[in-house]
Amino acid sequence: MYRIIKPIFFKFDPEKIHHFVVKRLKWAHDSLPLGKTIIRSSFDVNVHGLEREVFGIRFKNPVGLAAGFDKNGEYVEALSSLGFGFIEVGTVTPLPQPGNDKPRMFRLREDEAIINRMGFNNKGVDTMAERLRLLKQKEPGIVVGGNIGKNKNTPNEEAVSDYIKCFDRLFDVVDYFVVNVSSPNTPGLRALQEKEPLMHILNTLQGRNRKNEISRPILLKIAPDLSDEQLDDIIDIVKETGIAGIIATNTTIERHNLVSDQTVAAEAGGLSGKPVRKRSTEVIRYLHSRSGGAFPIIGVGGIHSAEDAIEKMNAGASLVQLYTGFIYEGPGLIKRICKALLKGKDL
Repeated sequence: MYRIIKPIFFKFDPEKIHHFVVKRLKWAHDSLPLGKTIIRSSFDVNVHGLEREVFGIRFKNPVGLAAGFDKNGEYVEALSSLGFGFIEVGTVTPLPQPGNDKPRMFRLREDEAIINRMGFNNKGVDTMAERLRLLKQKEPGIVVGGNIGKNKNTPNEEAVSDYIKCFDRLFDVVDYFVVNVSSPNTPGLRALQEKEPLMHILNTLQGRNRKNEISRPILLKIAPDLSDEQLDDIIDIVKETGIAGIIATNTTIERHNLVSDQTVAAEAGGLSGKPVRKRSTEVIRYLHSRSGGAFPIIGVGGIHSAEDAIEKMNAGASLVQLYTGFIYEGPGLIKRICKALLKGKDL
């Protein structure tokens, strides 16, 4: 069915059709008679054998939705009914911000990829927190991750205050946190991946984490463009700060071997989809091998098939996330991955 609908979707601007589709999904899920039941019976994968516990959280299956798809936590319940084992919302910032100028999302069809320069467009952490509070009351079983960032106008020297505000506001309504310092679309943000500023942010958040009666797993999302030496620093940082794990990887600024229209391929922003699959897997394998499997890794980047997901897990990922593959392959991809895992094709 999705193969029939996708060419129609792809005739429209990527950002506009994204909002149109998710709004219609939510409407069908929430408002149509038996809408929720029909969607779940068609897509949800709720069977024994897929569950796994990672950083102290029980996941019904290891296939999640990556951050960026639901920036404000508006569609979590409907998206969960498509079969995802967990939903990561955001990136959210303390204050609302519009993001970068449009157009800011581009399809590279021949490469099965997307370039985006959204720029952390979101309605602010207060709006998200209230929405997730209501969701947790209604559907407490959905695992939700909160991906947090800094506002564009916040200087890097003051960035830690933005991460603290998001952490404190979302603490009671998410199951884990992701510190995003790897988006290429906020000026200067990636400088926070350097060891000193990153240690400061993570140690500060961990300090607040330990003061609470319960703690939340904190993960770090990293870029695929890091060198081996920088990845070694990341391993040291995880061990020294005691954070729960890594998400590998975010989008790339590289543009190697693309076959799509070069005018589109040259657009500024982060590249996701099939072209990043190999590098993302290399980063996962390096981190897992070099650290001796010392911490969990969520693998994301170029997963367009069950084989791609299993490749990430064989490289050392405990969980995987979809974004661009979900757009190109449709919701059936979640079930295909889960079925393959049930057949014992994973680790």
